[in-house]
Amino acid sequence: MPFSLYIIFKVKGQFNLMVYTLITGASKGIGLSIAKELAKRKFNVLLLARDGAKLQENVSLIQKVYNVEADFIALDLTESNAIEILISWLNKNDYKLNALINNAGYGLSGQIQSYSLAEHENMMELNMLVPVRLIYSLLPMLRLEPKGYIMNVGSSASYQSIPGLNIYAASKSFILSFSRGLKHELKRTGISVTVVSPGATDTDFVDRAKVKSHKAIQLAKATNMHPDEVAKLAVDAMLSEKTEVITGVINKLGVFLTWLLPKRFIEKNIASIYLDQVNLKLK
Repeated sequence: MPFSLYIIFKVKGQFNLMVYTLITGASKGIGLSIAKELAKRKFNVLLLARDGAKLQENVSLIQKVYNVEADFIALDLTESNAIEILISWLNKNDYKLNALINNAGYGLSGQIQSYSLAEHENMMELNMLVPVRLIYSLLPMLRLEPKGYIMNVGSSASYQSIPGLNIYAASKSFILSFSRGLKHELKRTGISVTVVSPGATDTDFVDRAKVKSHKAIQLAKATNMHPDEVAKLAVDAMLSEKTEVITGVINKLGVFLTWLLPKRFIEKNIASIYLDQVNLKLK
């Protein structure tokens, strides 16, 4: 065997020179659309969610359509040893990361006592603590690459209180603030941080959040964006190293109005949409 071919063989056999982007919540919705958008741009992708069968289907589709490397791990990120399992899997397969997309998350609709404390805490853990754990644990791997990216998926709900989606909105406000601060902390590391804030999107969010208000459901339907459209805007923003992006003109306008109008007025009107008690008095 010629020496040059031997070197190539040894390198490919012993070291995986390919790098990957890890996307959480990638079994469906925005997460899956982001995975496809990245694959379209020839990024190799690793998909993470709880539904192994769906992930396998998505990986097969991505490999076939986009001709990139793809793999998956079925994992509940709220489990106590989830991060250790993930890192072990990455190391076992010699997967290197150049980007991390923190997309996994969900909401719960209703008043605070509509759910058990454990249900609220599980949502808060996935929406807030899991992204922090992943970033903290995977930063050393990201720093090994010449250029790295972190995308945190927030929400247009990040910008104001949402009575009826209160704890969800607060958790996304954390993500917005955390991401903006982290951008400055990592400024000299070659790792860019972007927070993406979608509004209503054509996913199963309304069903998962158990939204029962007719007004809220109709409003979501009227303003829904397609997940593929959100994904394109999100990936464009990440690769352009933007700090923050709100997807869609309507959502940008809504955020602007929350800045312009009194908070009491905004919150009272939102409460009339999301809460059954439309005459709730906010003092």
